[in-house]
Amino acid sequence: MNLKSLLAVSFANNIYKKIQKDAATALHTQEQILKELIETGRKTVFGKEHHLSEVNNYQEFSKAIPVRDYEQIKGYISLVKEGKQNILWKGKPIYLAKTSGTTSGIKYIPISKDSIHNHINSARNALLCYLAETGNKQFVNGKMIFLSGSPELERVGGIPTGRLSGIVNHHIPQYLRGNQLPSFETNCIDDWETKLDKIVGETISKDMTLISGIPPWVQMYFDRLHQKSGKKVGDLFPNFNLLVQGGVNFEPYKAKLFESIGRRVDTIELFPASEGFFAFQDTQKSEGLLLNTNSGIYFEFVPAGEIFSENPIRLSLKDVKLGENYALIINSNAGLWGYNIGDTVKFVSLNPYRIIVSGRIKHFISAFGEHVIGEEVEAALMAAAQEENVKITEFTVAPFVQQGEGKSYHEWFVEFENEPENLANFTNKVDANLRKKNVYYDDLIAGNILQTLRINRMKKNGFIDYMKSINKLGGQNKVPRLSNDRVLADALKPFTIIN
Repeated sequence: MNLKSLLAVSFANNIYKKIQKDAATALHTQEQILKELIETGRKTVFGKEHHLSEVNNYQEFSKAIPVRDYEQIKGYISLVKEGKQNILWKGKPIYLAKTSGTTSGIKYIPISKDSIHNHINSARNALLCYLAETGNKQFVNGKMIFLSGSPELERVGGIPTGRLSGIVNHHIPQYLRGNQLPSFETNCIDDWETKLDKIVGETISKDMTLISGIPPWVQMYFDRLHQKSGKKVGDLFPNFNLLVQGGVNFEPYKAKLFESIGRRVDTIELFPASEGFFAFQDTQKSEGLLLNTNSGIYFEFVPAGEIFSENPIRLSLKDVKLGENYALIINSNAGLWGYNIGDTVKFVSLNPYRIIVSGRIKHFISAFGEHVIGEEVEAALMAAAQEENVKITEFTVAPFVQQGEGKSYHEWFVEFENEPENLANFTNKVDANLRKKNVYYDDLIAGNILQTLRINRMKKNGFIDYMKSINKLGGQNKVPRLSNDRVLADALKPFTIIN
């Protein structure tokens, strides 16, 4: 064991013990965080307008602070972008994380001096928990790649502004700089395919031990490595043993990723966003991600069916239940108050508090009253794929509302790595699985209101070509699983295989 490994193991054990202690006192810690947020928030423009000086507990807080999305705090963000101080949080943000929203265009999310530690330390803590639990320190001394956005920053209102992954890149500790790939210059390349070729060139001959990124973009990296070398990733990098991933559900991508590697490797799942780092996988032994309850964020949970109500039911952590679908609401020391991040979660453990990400609030299909969510379509497809030994590259689903004769249906766009022997049989299996998952969809099929779903086969790299056509290839961009309209479905038509 060299010195770096020795220090890493000792540090990991200390941090692991602290995280376990934090998990055991989560309810008390959340109460303390809320008090601290209120105390600081009272002195801000937002706090004065919402009378935080009169708020002393959660019940009063939930009445004073409405649930909002980005559009509803945009006015405050505009003041921040003008360089004004003490708007949402004390002083000015030290960064603005620039991200593209589905309805708001470009969003600017504040990161404060207080909140930056949440973004920096959470991924580190996930790795340290893994090291402490497994004793696997092999990845510490090899090369590590973090597929991320450009670290180049612009200034908006005098505030450094850029992609979150690029901002975090500036805070990678010095002792890991020698392990980190790609180079700073390569990371600054905007065009994803040009950047990918450079990344492959810089890493193909290195001793890669850890690879991190959003699964579809990691798969693109693996595909390019194979094209260049003719080898499986696991043969190319014999010491590669840890894949760190997040941003989308891993299940649809897992089989193909492991096939590209040529063997199974350990994985760590993260739940980061520009608005905060909410949870991370703290163990290889249990399902779910540990909620980040001691990192400057006070969490609230709205039953998913209530989120569009004028006055939705709001729950603190102590009132959540196992298996319920909740919209995740955050209040943070970056100055986000009652902020609906757009994700839904389910608790799989209450001791400690562990969650899975079940979908997106705005990504659903309810064109016919069925309210199908991402978790359900993913489960329906992957069960059929496993049964038929079929691998899926990417997919999305939209409603098709029949204007003439015939019945409406759900239209699926699926890119297969290897196609099922009989597409009609495969389609029926997916449909049957979805009917088991969603009783309303089942009623619509049984009532002869909807016909069985249809699957359109996408061309090879069809989704990549589509993302390229709208200038959203690479980075943190993802194809939505579900749409409740035809915009994406119609745009994908040129990239499908005509039967």
